[in-house]
Amino acid sequence: MEFLNNNHVFPEVDKATEDGLLAVGGDLSANRLLTAYQKGIFPWFEDDNTIMWWSPDPRFVLFPEDLKVSKSMKQVIRNTDFVVTVNKDFNAVIAACAAAKRPGQDDTWITNGMIEAYTNLHLLGYAKSIEVWLDNTLVGGLYGVDLGNGVFCGESMFTKVSNASKVGFISFIQNTNYKLIDCQVYTNHLESLGAIDISRDQFLKYLT
Repeated sequence: MEFLNNNHVFPEVDKATEDGLLAVGGDLSANRLLTAYQKGIFPWFEDDNTIMWWSPDPRFVLFPEDLKVSKSMKQVIRNTDFVVTVNKDFNAVIAACAAAKRPGQDDTWITNGMIEAYTNLHLLGYAKSIEVWLDNTLVGGLYGVDLGNGVFCGESMFTKVSNASKVGFISFIQNTNYKLIDCQVYTNHLESLGAIDISRDQFLKYLT
């Protein structure tokens, strides 16, 4: 693990600790964030004053062609009135993700600094949101970073109505042509949709 100075140079990812922690410090400027994502690195922390940068091995990803949609989910998609949009209300999605209560977490890692940084990336065209609406009310969604190289780096999702975030995620993948969805670290939820672990070296090849 290294401490970052004011430039945007990150250590080689093979310097990361066993749990994936690569560096501490720096800032959340657009240039630094884009440099990080292009190298397979992402920020994840709970304190605006201590930025932590990660590059885990293995990496949890989803190949769009391997997306699993259960019979029950297909029925939900057919028989509900969810409406899915892209980039209609990024601010509301990231705020809802920050406010979502998550098992095992006392506080959110989507700090005010993170919200400001990713909103800036959105305004620059690099971060996008997927919204799920029911009766014109936002009930689910997700956001992430689009590197422009066929890889979408998912950051967070939320749901206020059962299955809303799943519908948004499935619809997004089925209506885009990404070669890879970066899910970063393992979750049961994403594994049920087809996400798998691959080595960090394999993952990095998709970023070039």
